[in-house]
Amino acid sequence: MPQINRRTLLGAAAATSVLAATTTTASVMEGSLRSIKGKSILITGCSSGFGRMAAESYAKSGAKVFATMRNLPRAEADELERLARDKDLDLHVIEIDVLDDEQVAKGVAEAERLAGGALDVLINNAGISTAGPVEIQDMEATKLLFDTNVFGPQRLMRAVLPKMRAAKSGQIFNVTSQLGRVIVPAYGQYSPTKFALEAMSEQIAYELVPHNIDVTIIEPGGYPTKIWASSNTLTRQLLARAEEKHLNGYVGLVEQLGQRSGGGSTDPMDVPNAMAEIMAMPPGTRPLRREVHPGTKPQMPINKVSAEAQVGWLGGSPFGPWIKAVHNV
Repeated sequence: MPQINRRTLLGAAAATSVLAATTTTASVMEGSLRSIKGKSILITGCSSGFGRMAAESYAKSGAKVFATMRNLPRAEADELERLARDKDLDLHVIEIDVLDDEQVAKGVAEAERLAGGALDVLINNAGISTAGPVEIQDMEATKLLFDTNVFGPQRLMRAVLPKMRAAKSGQIFNVTSQLGRVIVPAYGQYSPTKFALEAMSEQIAYELVPHNIDVTIIEPGGYPTKIWASSNTLTRQLLARAEEKHLNGYVGLVEQLGQRSGGGSTDPMDVPNAMAEIMAMPPGTRPLRREVHPGTKPQMPINKVSAEAQVGWLGGSPFGPWIKAVHNV
């Protein structure tokens, strides 16, 4: 296995990091957004939430944005297209249902055609949630969550990677959650899917080192986005078809289902801003994980010990250069 040293931190990169640490958050963010000008960025799940905010913010900063969503035509797509016309933005709405192999292949091909080649950035943002104990999650609900939150990102990555690898560059963001590393009871299959996405993302990050493609896992805490309302709808549908033999063991928990909300007054733009900051970093120095929330981030100790365990276990193996490159050691 050849030695891989593309992530050796050069003096210029180190100096940039020191400078960034001495500037204000606002000026760092402004510079990050300027630096994404001209980048081609495909984002899934742009009808609302982080995806919608990222699409508008990045397009206004001069990026070529491919805002994807399912079930076109729809009002959310019309709104984005109107914004692109009114503000003269390089923003294109493309239909992609992450559950649909054909739509994924067709949508990515169209984005690559408009971009004139490989995409610079893929943001796997689309995701769903249901609530309740694992026992009441029937196979319909379970398959839908895994298909959306795990297999969806896999479909998109497989679609964009051939051209990214040929270009020897690229950045993939997979949006997981704090709940991809820690557990809160009665969140259904949400944590299991996000744990799976965390593992898949870390594995592919190692495998893409020889191809100069960075992978970053974004771990948001609770934010006031539409995912809560969508989750409540899916949960009420689940409860309506659930059998009493599964429900009767969880009366207290079931009474609370279908009416969750969260995020408080936190600003969902934290997530697009964090991704823009990472895009602005030199290739090969970007973090594997970024915890995003103004409050507590309980996954941070887990992330630290996980990185130490990976380096300690495989750092001296033939995979060592890949492992150390991803963890910047």
